Amino acid sequence: MRHSKRFYIILVTILFAASIFATTTFSSTGLILEDEGADKTEIVEKTVVFLKESKPGIPEDRIKIIANSVYEESRKYDLDYRLVLAIMKVESNFKNEAVSRRGARGLMQIKPSSAKIIARESGVEVKGAKCLHEPEKNIKIGVSYLSKLHAMFENMVSALHAYNAGPGKVKKPSTQETAKTTSFTRKVMSEYHQITEVLPEADEE
Repeated sequence: MRHSKRFYIILVTILFAASIFATTTFSSTGLILEDEGADKTEIVEKTVVFLKESKPGIPEDRIKIIANSVYEESRKYDLDYRLVLAIMKVESNFKNEAVSRRGARGLMQIKPSSAKIIARESGVEVKGAKCLHEPEKNIKIGVSYLSKLHAMFENMVSALHAYNAGPGKVKKPSTQETAKTTSFTRKVMSEYHQITEVLPEADEE
């Protein structure tokens, strides 16, 4: 009886260990990998909550459009949606109606002159500056522009600098480490790191 009880305990222990091993993902080096990122539904829902807490008073339907657009456009250009949210926070504080002294408009602060060129390249129809206050169009243009700058400078720090100052004022650095940081890039990266603490990484498709 004692032996059968001991055998039962050992069997249960082995089965439990096997189940843990089977559900754990390992890399080729044998290191345990983190769980896969969150899916679209989870990310959009959590982004809606995040926006409500960050900027109370935004209409529910607009928040959902913003959250969905940020996810879709970031996915389209293989960018971290949380970085896009960080840019929006610094540029407009999530104010859809924001207009800068230089005429940049909307959530991602797009200049009408730049918007025409970017919109043409990204297939977005823009009929005047007022269109830039439409969340979906503003985000499409802004994320497309950021992606273009990232490809141009090959590092995100310089891409952010160019997003703020214009690509003509930014020199391509030899390495990521030598990229020039500015007040804008530091603010965006600070917001980004804070946002990554509360919003999950997107899964890979």
